[in-house]
Amino acid sequence: MRLHPLHTNIAKPERFTWPFCYEPHPLCLLACDEVKKEIKRICPLEGKMFGVLVAEDSEGSLGFLAAYSGLLCGRNDWEYFVPPVFDAQQPDGYFKQKEREIMASPNHKEMSQDLQLWLFRQYRMLNANGDTRDLVEIWRDYHQNPMIQKKFPLPPGGTGDCCAPKLLQYAYQHQLKPVCMAEFWWGASPASEIRHHGEFYPACRGKCKPVLTWMLQGLDVDPDPEQSGFLHHGIEIIYEDDAIAAVYKPSGMLSVPGKADDYSVATWAKERWPESMLPHRLDLLTSGIMLVAKTAEAYHHLQDQFAARTVKKKYVAIVEGEILTDHGVIDLPLNSDPINRPRQIVDHEHGKRAITEYRVIGRVIHNGKAFVKLALYPHTGRTHQLRMHCAHYEGLCCPIVGDELYGHKADRLYLQAESIAFIHPSTGRQMRLFCPQDKNIWLL
Repeated sequence: MRLHPLHTNIAKPERFTWPFCYEPHPLCLLACDEVKKEIKRICPLEGKMFGVLVAEDSEGSLGFLAAYSGLLCGRNDWEYFVPPVFDAQQPDGYFKQKEREIMASPNHKEMSQDLQLWLFRQYRMLNANGDTRDLVEIWRDYHQNPMIQKKFPLPPGGTGDCCAPKLLQYAYQHQLKPVCMAEFWWGASPASEIRHHGEFYPACRGKCKPVLTWMLQGLDVDPDPEQSGFLHHGIEIIYEDDAIAAVYKPSGMLSVPGKADDYSVATWAKERWPESMLPHRLDLLTSGIMLVAKTAEAYHHLQDQFAARTVKKKYVAIVEGEILTDHGVIDLPLNSDPINRPRQIVDHEHGKRAITEYRVIGRVIHNGKAFVKLALYPHTGRTHQLRMHCAHYEGLCCPIVGDELYGHKADRLYLQAESIAFIHPSTGRQMRLFCPQDKNIWLL
């Protein structure tokens, strides 16, 4: 059995890890230190996601399992790590034989789909109750919306081969009790998305959310933070007249109602101005100025300005690292990551063009680390545009402080919408409104 001993007096957590949003438990950190020794021995050339699962055996002794996502150096049979849920890499196995047959056949597409369906049927996933389902059953039960089922009748390729399902499957097969789990990236970042060496990451949503929703049944798991609601913060009115208002949105407040919390700038505005609507949004973690239209006429007028890209916005941010040029333009096309929403990726083939102008405001060294204060001027309005353009190696390669998706966690995201310029929908006057700077946001 591949349960590695874990000699420690560290107390166990009360519940198992919620894999899509977590802080690594000290037991996992200890296990990861051991896994990194094995990774250095293997010395893989490619970047890879690794995972650990701390578990108890039948006698109550603690140990840990280790896994990697997909293949490691082209292999899936490393003795230190748990095996795949299903081994499709055997040269003389059914899958590889059919692959060779398909490559030589003119009916390539239909045969490939049939083989993919067969493969997913071989992944018989367990849960803590001892029940079993294959990936096709799990996928269709999770995605019951007919539109989703029609568009995505089968799981994405590689489903079941990520760290988390491999670790849980092995634990259940060997009557081990899962205690906690964590995943980290090792090596160079992929070209399209952003991964930092040694950083911990949640399980991917597109592939793993349906599978783990099944596999975690029967375990006492930490609650989903996304279902617990967000803190309700106060909003400050910056400007107001009969047609519009400008308000300050704090970091951590929703722009519009979410799945778990209906308290937002939109609902707050409705309480004060019943006909109000929002012509634009800010991300949950971004603070700063937002416009509110009090009438339908003002709303459509402002919407047209946003669509025509005549609204001018300025953001300020603190980023990690050093930037050699004081001014420049980033032009990187972005696309949503279909298997890991809401993350975005750089996609030069299918992505939408995204342009950001930046200007250095100041530089500082804090606790031996370099930080830069930037003014950011988005010329387009893509999802996570500023965050991706700052963090990606083809952009500034300097993530915004506190950016958990593309950088490193901090007390908050150090990004603020500072000003907005537009044509007033009623008077036709050019307006530029500013918001107050967050207290202590620039004190690192």
